[in-house]
Amino acid sequence: MNRLRVLIWHIHGSYLNALARVDHDWFLPIKPGKPEGYGGRGPTFDLPGNVYEIPAAEVRDLSYDVFVLQTPRNLHEDLPALLGPRQGEPALLYLEHNTPRPDAVNTRHPFADHEGLLVHVTAFNRLMWDNGDLPTRVIEHSVVLDPAVTYDGSLEKGIIVTNGMQGRPRITGLDLFEHARTRTPLDVVGMQSEELGGLGDVPYRDLHRLMARYRFLFSPMRYTSLPLAVVEAMSIGMPVVALGTTALPDVIENGVNGYIAQDPDSLISDMRRLLADPDLARALGERARETARTRFGLARYQAHWDAALREAVALKQSSRRLVGTSS
Repeated sequence: MNRLRVLIWHIHGSYLNALARVDHDWFLPIKPGKPEGYGGRGPTFDLPGNVYEIPAAEVRDLSYDVFVLQTPRNLHEDLPALLGPRQGEPALLYLEHNTPRPDAVNTRHPFADHEGLLVHVTAFNRLMWDNGDLPTRVIEHSVVLDPAVTYDGSLEKGIIVTNGMQGRPRITGLDLFEHARTRTPLDVVGMQSEELGGLGDVPYRDLHRLMARYRFLFSPMRYTSLPLAVVEAMSIGMPVVALGTTALPDVIENGVNGYIAQDPDSLISDMRRLLADPDLARALGERARETARTRFGLARYQAHWDAALREAVALKQSSRRLVGTSS
């Protein structure tokens, strides 16, 4: 099968770290000052050699098989600004990372009235967005981690991994985190977390080694997509304590590979149970690792993404043939 040339903006670095393992040529537009989406490979990720930076002004001088959009800005501003005669009307794939906002069930997807393929990262997301008649696919997460990193759990604390909680406090459960940390020891890591007394941003290559020392991961998210930090924690054999919302009830089985509930105080009791019983934490973590291995494996993810990219190209080619026939 031919390799595809894919242009994508650097929007979600942790996700890109796995996506770049799909065996095609990936191009990241860059701009001076690194505005949103134009930061290139980034200093905290070890992306493979099939990922190339290209100045945004030079995108129009090369041809690509498919453009991967991830935000309304990519669709409405970035794409028109970068297109040139060589691109014409390219094949488009929109990768939606998030749950719909502001309304959980009545929000029409920004790509719904365009031509291309829409990929959701969870079945919950596809269910809740109004996708119109657009072809949609669900490709669940995978992660690429240092295989030498394994769960240790010797630190009698829990950890939260998220960026900018205070910028979207109700969504990320900032209030639930602050409630929980007055009752059980918790640290938080991620961008702007130092403003909350946390550990700040940690390079991705070092993050999981840090996480592995903690007894459990806490996910207080009310209304986000399946957090990659949950998949990462489970992949290293770490138990997860999570609010039972969005896609998580389909991933975590309460008392089997972690703890999940919609009652924050119940979750605090579960955290204390794990702090008091490291053998229990390790047993749940081992079952979490098995869940991650079978459900979020990289080979499955690569195959599904390869098929999606080729489907986006085929949809565009089919559309062009129909236009040619009608003319």
